[in-house]
Amino acid sequence: PFTCSDCNKSFRQKSTLTRHRRVHTTEKPFTCSDCNKSFRQRSHLIQHHSVHSGEKPYACSVCSKSFSHMSTLSKHRLTHTGGKPFTCSDCNKSFSQSSTLIRH
Repeated sequence: PFTCSDCNKSFRQKSTLTRHRRVHTTEKPFTCSDCNKSFRQRSHLIQHHSVHSGEKPYACSVCSKSFSHMSTLSKHRLTHTGGKPFTCSDCNKSFSQSSTLIRH
């Protein structure tokens, strides 16, 4: 196995360790040719391109609203289900998004 010298996390492939190591550095080798924003992972750059193309391939099956990112669609779905999976450990109040819990 290949082990990270910073956090001792192990990986089966050297390439996976190389990608992981960027978590501990400021290295962002993948740069958007449209706006020069940089990313640690190639997949994040590819996902970012939808900002410029306007592509929204992820559609809600309930209301047909479309989103650029699957993660945004997942958050949106909670508006239909009323799901609130993030609970405050101090007061037990629940929230639909982790960011709202953190702000609370």
